Amino acid sequence: MRVALWPDADPDELRVEALAWDTGSGIALIAVDDGDHAIGMAEASLRRDYVNGTDGSPVGFLETWYVDADHRGRGVGRALIAAVEAWTREQGCTELASDALLDNTASHAAHAACGFEETERVVYFRKALDA
Repeated sequence: MRVALWPDADPDELRVEALAWDTGSGIALIAVDDGDHAIGMAEASLRRDYVNGTDGSPVGFLETWYVDADHRGRGVGRALIAAVEAWTREQGCTELASDALLDNTASHAAHAACGFEETERVVYFRKALDA
């Protein structure tokens, strides 16, 4: 699912990242169908640094959210978000934040359908410096 979510990333790096996920400071969830096949995933963490668009700290942050294309629109994503929300509340947080690329309008719509509100848009810049 990570490869489907980030098709341009190196699959080996994604595998290492998945195996290194620290569930001591976050939560990793897998949604399965009736045949026990993975059809969705969500990962969330607690962020104690400033999170754009939020009022407090710590904040629950949805790090990863993916539902297989064949299972979208059936409540799988909403169920994953509900589980992340419950975990976030258990951590004492009053806010859950997330992000999406500017051109990922499907993700924007999915977030809105689950009750997220857009707070701001950001463009990041980089300048390489000579040594």
